[in-house]
Amino acid sequence: MALKKKILATIIGATVAGSAVLPLTANAETLRIGYSADPETLDIHEQLSGGMLRFSHLAFDPLVRWTKDFQFEPRLATEWVQTDDTHMRMTLREGVKFHSGNELTAEDVVWTIERLKESPDYRAIFEPIATAEAVDDYTVEITTTTPYPLLLNLATYIFPMDSQFYTGETENGVDKAEIVKAGNSFASRNVSGTGPFVLIDRRQGVRVDFERFEDYWDTESEGNVSSIVLTPIAENAARVAALLSGGVDFIDAVPPNDLERVREASDVELFEVPGTRIIGFQLNEEQVEAFKDVRVRQAVDLAINQEGIADRLMRGFATPAGQFSPEGYSGYNPDLVPRYDLTRAQELMAEAGYEDGFSVDMIAPNNRYVNDAQIAQAVANMLSRININVNLRTMPLAQYWPEYDTRQSDIAMLGWHSDTEDTANFFQYLTFCIDEESGAGQYNYGNYCNEEIDALVTEADSVTDLERRNEMLREAEAMLYEDVGFITLHWQNLAYAAAEGVEIEPVVNAIDFPYLGDLVINR
Repeated sequence: MALKKKILATIIGATVAGSAVLPLTANAETLRIGYSADPETLDIHEQLSGGMLRFSHLAFDPLVRWTKDFQFEPRLATEWVQTDDTHMRMTLREGVKFHSGNELTAEDVVWTIERLKESPDYRAIFEPIATAEAVDDYTVEITTTTPYPLLLNLATYIFPMDSQFYTGETENGVDKAEIVKAGNSFASRNVSGTGPFVLIDRRQGVRVDFERFEDYWDTESEGNVSSIVLTPIAENAARVAALLSGGVDFIDAVPPNDLERVREASDVELFEVPGTRIIGFQLNEEQVEAFKDVRVRQAVDLAINQEGIADRLMRGFATPAGQFSPEGYSGYNPDLVPRYDLTRAQELMAEAGYEDGFSVDMIAPNNRYVNDAQIAQAVANMLSRININVNLRTMPLAQYWPEYDTRQSDIAMLGWHSDTEDTANFFQYLTFCIDEESGAGQYNYGNYCNEEIDALVTEADSVTDLERRNEMLREAEAMLYEDVGFITLHWQNLAYAAAEGVEIEPVVNAIDFPYLGDLVINR
């Protein structure tokens, strides 16, 4: 059913915390979402996470975006040409408006790239970019420090920000562009993007309201959702119950033990997507001396039954992993498989002088990854068999990230989807030696460091011969496999469910960012 309601979108860029909650409408124009978590902040450069990227696709638009088959689709950039090994020119779409009413120009793209290069979470990704320059109002030239084969991959994470809106000082004299991790900043409370939806109201952990942007540039989109009510529902059973009872229209992260129940329910459809997100654990070598010994790290890896977790706990809704790269990625190495061997793990602990074991603290979220708390408990139980006694604490994502960032615990759970859909990204963020200046190792919770691997991946990122580059990344995966710089468990599959008539299948994808601006409701 075509929707003709005119949306009033005048509350733009205002502080939304504490605003009155809008009344819930039950017509087809409103999409009621039950996500496992809501956006951690409104500053899209503050936190590199799946939740924030989902939010980015609601309130902002990227220069280009991925299609279902991992091709590049023009969005705010309509054309691009690689003029030589280190220069690319991108042509911007004309007439695009921000929610503030300002018009998008090349200066906004340049400003955004410069801010990304300052972001603690993003600067490692954007380190290959030397400069960005506005050639004219609708042309941007991006220069890389060396030949770089993944510039378009990076462009999928450039969501131009409204530079006029975010420039200047607040009433308290604070820079509006400042990025504050887990803090209170102008950008964390205010938003002006070019995306299909304007944020109207936000109460973190309770509810987020959006309305369709009246001046949205993509008039060709068939999307007919006029408003969105996003309610975070962390508990799996409660989220499924909300859908089956008609309380929400669309949910994410359908848990494995509810797949059959949802599949058989009337008036509800289940959509399963093979995933590329690696789930695993990081061993903090700064906190635990034993973890500096490769034999202990190998013992931990060998003590964990990845196939058992995937089969029994995930009920087949995961693929056991022995490396970062899923099949199809540049560095995927078919020789690197899970190697559960409890006897050998116990032998390695004894060889390292830790036959009697030791005690550690472990942290894990309980509302971010499928069965995350249960997986953490299963791993804790498995480690007890090699006399590593685990004190496990699980917590909601809003509490988890600030604690994760301090690196005070001994073991931490992490799921990572490669931001560039490429192997190198896993290494750059999760295992590179920590370098605060460059941003390398931003999510290297374990303080692991192998300069030989880092050098190999860095060299691969300047190789434009993709066959040779893939070979180098496969070698890096093999080196990490032996050195156990990260404990890999499995690649998490994705499952969404929606009420009948909510045509979610065309807009969901393996990268876990539903393009809800294109969603059609037909009921």
